[in-house]
Order: sequence, then C-alpha cells, then structure tokens
Amino acid sequence: MTKIKEVIVVEGKDDTKQIERAVAADTYETNGSALNDADLARLKKLQASRGLIVFTDPDFNGERLRKLIGAAIPGVKHAFIERQQGVPHGTHGSLGVEHAAPEVIRAALAHLYTEAGAETNAYTQHDLQNAGLVGNPRARKRRERLGQLLGIGYGNGKQLVHRLNMFRIAPAQFSQAVQQINREEDNE
Repeated sequence: MTKIKEVIVVEGKDDTKQIERAVAADTYETNGSALNDADLARLKKLQASRGLIVFTDPDFNGERLRKLIGAAIPGVKHAFIERQQGVPHGTHGSLGVEHAAPEVIRAALAHLYTEAGAETNAYTQHDLQNAGLVGNPRARKRRERLGQLLGIGYGNGKQLVHRLNMFRIAPAQFSQAVQQINREEDNE
C-alpha cells in the first residue's frame, strides 16, 4: 500500500476511514466545516514539518475549508474528487470523500496541485467566454469537464478563473483540455 508522507486534511472520521482503505496516511480531521485558530496553528506546524494535502468534500463547506486553509497556510497541496465520485451509495448521507472508491482517492492523490501564492491573473472571464465555459448553454457541463480534466474540481465562472490562476494552469494545458472537450462534444 502506498504511504503518503504529507498529512491529509479531511473533514471527519468517515473520510479518514475511506482514505485509510486507499493509502497509508495520517489524517487531520477538521470535524466538519469548523476551523478555529488552534486548528490553523496545528496545521501550520504540520505543513512546516511534513506538508499538508487538503482533501475536502466537493461541496460548499469543503470548498470553504479549502479556501480558509489555503489562505492561511502557503504551499499546501490540494486533492480533488468530482462531485459524482462522492455521492452516497444508499439513500442517506451527504456528498463527500467518505463515499469515494479507493481507486478514486488514489487517483486524486496522484494528481495534486500546490497553490502558487499570489495569483498571476493570467486568465480572465474573456478567456472562459472564448472557450465556451461561460455565456454558453453548455457552459456548466463544460466547466465540470474542464475541472475533471485539469484535476482542479468544479467552479462557477468566477471560481474557475480564480482556480486556473491560483494553480497556475499552463495555457497549453488549458488549451488541450478545451480541445478535448470540443472533440467530446463533436462526438456526442
């Protein structure tokens, strides 16, 4: 089983159990969307000594935690799953990492992104519009697919510009992903 050096930040004990089914790793549980100054201080220490991977649920609260941690602690890595990969298999439960299959978790951990600090503002809303990612009847579906291909998760138009810049997605990588989406749509 693969051993992860960094500490993986998750929201709860069920996330930890599912991570442990996929890889050998230490986790830090935030206990939901609550994050206080003591948690941030501990996470800063962990980042300095071992590194952190933020692996929160693909929902509003998970994104909120990701932003809080990313803003407070430079250099953390991010792992993402797609919304449909975190859907509960029964009739109860909320969307989350705890429902992702072990192979999905391993794939997410194999494609990490590190925040670059201050954004370069290389991408704009104009770029998204030209790529059909905003202002297009299929824009939401195209953004979802782009997030999958780039491994940065889903974002609305404003969030996507922020993520593209924050993770410093290379223009060639962005262009290749958009071209793939265009080919997939042509084949539908």
